[in-house]
Amino acid sequence: MEIQTLNELVNIAKEQETKRIAVVAAADRHVLEALKKAIKQKIVDATLVGDEMAINQIAQEIDFKLELVKIINVKDAVKASETAVSLIREGKADILMKGMVSTSVLLKAVLDKEKGLRKGGTLSHVSFFESPNYHKLLCITDAAMNVSPDLDDKIAIINNAVEAYHKLGIELPKVAILGAVEVVNPKMEATVHAAVITQMNRRNQIEGCIIDGPLALDNIISKTTAEHKGIVSEVAGDADIIVTPDINVGNVLYKSLNFLGDAISAAVIMGAWVPIVLTSRSDSEKSKLMSIALAAAMK
Repeated sequence: MEIQTLNELVNIAKEQETKRIAVVAAADRHVLEALKKAIKQKIVDATLVGDEMAINQIAQEIDFKLELVKIINVKDAVKASETAVSLIREGKADILMKGMVSTSVLLKAVLDKEKGLRKGGTLSHVSFFESPNYHKLLCITDAAMNVSPDLDDKIAIINNAVEAYHKLGIELPKVAILGAVEVVNPKMEATVHAAVITQMNRRNQIEGCIIDGPLALDNIISKTTAEHKGIVSEVAGDADIIVTPDINVGNVLYKSLNFLGDAISAAVIMGAWVPIVLTSRSDSEKSKLMSIALAAAMK
């Protein structure tokens, strides 16, 4: 199975039971605009946690009818985060979404050891791109969460991204470990990590995917370029997931695809009990809508 466009995620979400999304500090115009469309397409039902008066004001401005939406009036951002997280824990919502609240406040509630949604040790940002220059959706991880991941962190980041693919029905995604070069250089830690992770995959220590690396970006994207360099790889030219060495590379690649490459993106945080829709302020309304669809499409 291969997913080529973000609209396919919308179709997958529509085919499944409508998911329930809890939005933290929901008085955010762009978030409510995306939610309006997601609800109209029956992708999600929503509970909006936040300042009820402000939510109603924005909804009026964008002609968003709130009759089928539940609103929990909580003005304080910390309490709104805790309230939305409790909805997940109580089985009253399937997806968490960030509104007009700082990421640190939301994640503090998510990572609370007693009342949060901590599943493992590592949360990571998983972003899917529809690019006119690639033949299917391409996932970049991690562009927003882990600053300088060590080997164990990178393995967790891979497992989170692979889990996202499995939840979308793709059983064996191809994972490329990004490096500046294709050979292992002891002075370049990213290449050493890539080689170790690739070998672990071949020995079934990391399962559910096919991993190769280090691979430079041109070889990850272009089979022809890889062949010219004599690279024999199942992943080269057909990668589903690109694992970046650190947040600097991940963030630059993420924004380069969006602002220079005419790509459209959808992103979630994986590693918690449920997918977390946590978009950037610079993300378009369509990107926010597709992020909701991505989370809703996961089984």
